[in-house]
Amino acid sequence: MKLRLIILLCLFFIACKKDAGTKDQTSSTTYKVPVEYYKLDNGLKVILSQDKTAPTAIIAVYYNIGFRIEPKNRTGFAHLFEHMMFQGSQNLGKMEFINLVQKNGGVLNGSTRFDFTNYFEIVPANKLETMLWAEADRMKGLAITQDNLTNQQGVVKNEVKVNVLNQPYGGFPWLDMPQYANENWYNAHNFYGDLEDLDAANLEDVQSFFKTYYAPNNAALAVVGDFNIDEAKNWMQKYFGGIPPVELPEHPDISEPKQTEEKEFVKNDSLANKPAIAVAYKMPKRNSSEYYAMGLLDQILVQGDNALLRQKLVSEKGYTSGISGGINYLGNMFNYKGPMVWMFDFTYDKETSKEDVMSAVDSVMINLKSSIDKKTLNAALVKIRSSLYDDLGGTFGLGRADMLCSFALFDDNPNRINTLEDEFKKVTPEIINKTIDNYLRSTNRTVLEVNPLLENDKNMEK
Repeated sequence: MKLRLIILLCLFFIACKKDAGTKDQTSSTTYKVPVEYYKLDNGLKVILSQDKTAPTAIIAVYYNIGFRIEPKNRTGFAHLFEHMMFQGSQNLGKMEFINLVQKNGGVLNGSTRFDFTNYFEIVPANKLETMLWAEADRMKGLAITQDNLTNQQGVVKNEVKVNVLNQPYGGFPWLDMPQYANENWYNAHNFYGDLEDLDAANLEDVQSFFKTYYAPNNAALAVVGDFNIDEAKNWMQKYFGGIPPVELPEHPDISEPKQTEEKEFVKNDSLANKPAIAVAYKMPKRNSSEYYAMGLLDQILVQGDNALLRQKLVSEKGYTSGISGGINYLGNMFNYKGPMVWMFDFTYDKETSKEDVMSAVDSVMINLKSSIDKKTLNAALVKIRSSLYDDLGGTFGLGRADMLCSFALFDDNPNRINTLEDEFKKVTPEIINKTIDNYLRSTNRTVLEVNPLLENDKNMEK
């Protein structure tokens, strides 16, 4: 009897293995993110993505206003307003929103990017309703007072001083490069904010900004994690359904002219101890075949130890110890809408000349087409697939919520999240070559050099 049972179990496992092998050959192994997308009557875009692997829930609210289209003469205002969103609302006083999350074992944050401002909470799943109520409470209305404004103006100004003005390589290149590479003011102004502009913001500015942009029909809300979909829908309607929409202003023209000449700039930095270089190329149109090709070229050129620029500048020449690079330094290649650059940067020794550094860079770029074969392209696909799934699964699914909200805001289609891998697979060697010719040309790039001042130069500055 025991022998018969063992034989039956063996046959069962053999059959399962055979069936699995057959299934693998005929079905896709691509992971699909569950997406349920709809809109409330007031225009709020709602994305629900269930994942019961952990008893947590993410609430992400993205408003379709970033610093790219903030008011002129109010640089840094979108970021200043992000801080105001934590200063209290109709039913939650100052710091009470933060305490509500943290005392329930959660974490929270917010950020201002090129094309959106976002807020998120990661909480135990049983606190989802509580956080939806809290987010709706501040969407209805903030505690906009002069005391709160003055306090946060000081906080943001101090942030600018610490992170930019008093920091070696402060703002390099994430804040600097857009100002040098772009022509249109909306893409080329100081996003962090000039101190004079931050001081000039008044209570009327804040109230107008809130009424104009912080409305349900200018927002996307994603819930990712362990929750009941019917319950979540009921809570969405209960807490957000009664918030009235607004008439949204027409978005300004944020397009960039085609670049036809290489641009070079030098930034003196008295706090830097080494020279640095940033090289930026204007990106193809978002969602085009060349856009996806640039994603693969980014992997080939700067991502990982086998990247061509890393091999040349680090391993072969020894000019630098490492290279940073990518599409959209304030996020990733998926969570922006307007013009963008692909960029890389690094520091190098004072004994090395800028001419030697750029000569090494040019040798890689000039020979790029001949360096890419089918094997290289396949390796890039593997790397970008790994990066994509890292984003989707990281921080309890926060990367997934980020993409879902971005695609809802910019494309009205969060299901795009499930098409990305296939779009990269469509990129052929011909598309890669076309992208190199059209976009990775020297006349489409901006080079920004950081010049560390010598001691006598610093004394002269004083």
